[in-house]
Amino acid sequence: MQVATHLFEAAAWHQALKPVCACGHSASFDPHGLWWHFERRGWEMQIYAIRKRFWCLMCLSETRKRRNPQRIDLVPSSNVDIRLPMPPERVWKRESRRMR
Repeated sequence: MQVATHLFEAAAWHQALKPVCACGHSASFDPHGLWWHFERRGWEMQIYAIRKRFWCLMCLSETRKRRNPQRIDLVPSSNVDIRLPMPPERVWKRESRRMR
């Protein structure tokens, strides 16, 4: 199995991103919509750098402080992933051609 180092690679290889907090709470995100979300904002898309853009809602509700996840796991995509708006098809195809 290939290991993605960039958010676009995760999307191209259909690997969902799963931030895992120290409290044990986690959620998996669809990589395509997540890539488009980061792309529109111009955020850093290296897998090691995206941790700072996530925080745990459970810890936020209990301690009123944003706690970044301990790690980001790559898991196979599934139907239960949190889905953000998808990129336009022309944008996705242009980026896919650039990756080849």
